Amino acid sequence: MSDRPAAAGSSLSTGPTAGDGDAPPVGVGPHPEPWPDDSRLDPQLLAAGDRRNVVDRYRYWRHEAIVEDLDQRRHPFHVAVENWEHDFNIGSVVRNANAFGARSVHIVGRRRWNRRGAMVTDRYQHVVHQPDIASLVHWAQHEDLPLVGIDNLPGARPLERCHLPERCVLLFGQEGPGLSAAAVEACASLRRISQFGSTRSINAGAASAVAMWAWVCRHVADPEDAPGD
Repeated sequence: MSDRPAAAGSSLSTGPTAGDGDAPPVGVGPHPEPWPDDSRLDPQLLAAGDRRNVVDRYRYWRHEAIVEDLDQRRHPFHVAVENWEHDFNIGSVVRNANAFGARSVHIVGRRRWNRRGAMVTDRYQHVVHQPDIASLVHWAQHEDLPLVGIDNLPGARPLERCHLPERCVLLFGQEGPGLSAAAVEACASLRRISQFGSTRSINAGAASAVAMWAWVCRHVADPEDAPGD
């Protein structure tokens, strides 16, 4: 059921570059010789430069080496998002999950999702397809993980005032309808993000970033250990 990160193809085309025009190129150019003797490094990237959207720690690293290193650092929370209507925000959820170190992302519903917003981060993130909420619940129960729904529903408690379990699945609905009735019923608890303007809600991409940041604030003792710092 689990979709492991995609195998690396050409190392030279694994990330976005700067757009057309005079914008400076993303990343770094060829590595000066002599090259470091490090099995994590990709000779193609050393020779041609590394234009991928990765933190400096991972410059010139092989794709597999980055995933292996991330696997040693990922946090014990997971993320799930419903995908019944091809929500374009799912790519942002995946990108946020990568940025905040989620152990895995579960796409619930349609298998196909809009990867554009992920900015290639899905290559480094464990992304799993769950055909329905029942499948997600079965997996979560097997892993002894409570589902925590994030939505501004009646009865949901303010995220900023409530405990988030260290081991859990943060579950998000899709743009518009939010969490489905089946998802709400499956959740052990519901959290809402306090809002103070006229809009009814923020999108799943924004909500996921807020919720994951809240989890990190509570459970990560020393953010200085992050590979991007």
